[in-house]
Amino acid sequence: MKQPLASNKKIAVVGCGHWGKNLVRNFAQLDTLAMVCDPDPTARQRVLEISNLVETVSSFKEVLDSDVDGIVIATPAETHHSLARQALEAKKDTFVEKPLALTHDAGNELVQLAEDTERILMVGHILEYHPAILRLLEIVRSGELGKIHYVYSNRLALGKIRREENILWSFAPHDIAVILRLMDTTAVQVVACGGSYIQSHVADTTVTNLLFENGSRAHVYVSWLHPFKEQRLVVVGSKKMASFDDVAKKLVLYDQHVEIKKGEPVPVRGDGIEVDFPQTEPLRQECEAFLRAMETRTPPITDGPSGVRVLEVLNAAQRSLTANGEPVSLPSH
Repeated sequence: MKQPLASNKKIAVVGCGHWGKNLVRNFAQLDTLAMVCDPDPTARQRVLEISNLVETVSSFKEVLDSDVDGIVIATPAETHHSLARQALEAKKDTFVEKPLALTHDAGNELVQLAEDTERILMVGHILEYHPAILRLLEIVRSGELGKIHYVYSNRLALGKIRREENILWSFAPHDIAVILRLMDTTAVQVVACGGSYIQSHVADTTVTNLLFENGSRAHVYVSWLHPFKEQRLVVVGSKKMASFDDVAKKLVLYDQHVEIKKGEPVPVRGDGIEVDFPQTEPLRQECEAFLRAMETRTPPITDGPSGVRVLEVLNAAQRSLTANGEPVSLPSH
């Protein structure tokens, strides 16, 4: 794991709500938080409870006109594109919470604008900074699991039920981002099904299936109507299997696979061995990654193009969901 980077950069966080307050806390602890913007007086008071040394403002224009080096956007998803575009046009390095935008074209516009203005553009796919996921990625890339046959992710809980975005856009982006990274190959088809039970036209449960160009598959099951909390990622390889349980905080490697003996498939069972990983806060790692990218001018792993790849899958999944599970092909790259 990389060591924390001392930084003289000044950061402004836009939005101090349910998630934004965590970003405020981390950048304050990293001694880089200079300003927080939120139109809600209660949210601004929340900032002062975290750090009374930070300037609070109600207008985004005040952030754009300030001397901060980077802007972190933690506002509702439908505002991400507009706020990020203004931040980049103001020549500020920009960290946007997921999703980068709501359409592939809007995401691409931000990527091009970041390139034109020579600014860092980062997307808040926090799971890609989780130390257990980084350790799992090392194991996969080492070849220890063999060829990856299948990956599945369950992200299930009771609440928090949103009104402005469905469960697909609220829960699934993190898992899709990680699966695309683990597979390291192009997704070619998406199929999604789900149901809207609490609010019409706002899906509460979805299952998204991905087909990759090498024949591997994955599925992402997300729901905020579930009797218990489950956050589990399972990778099935030709040699071994792995499971990360984010609730139990355990990464387990299973020496299990299937062999063909005399023309018959035979399960080979082995023990599960728990794999150690650093007990560091993923959000702290993510905030440090933004600062490191700003200092080095090197794109972070969750850069704009990676955010657009996730958007492609999300948009295809939404189209399939709307069409009651019709397969949607993804463009080749």
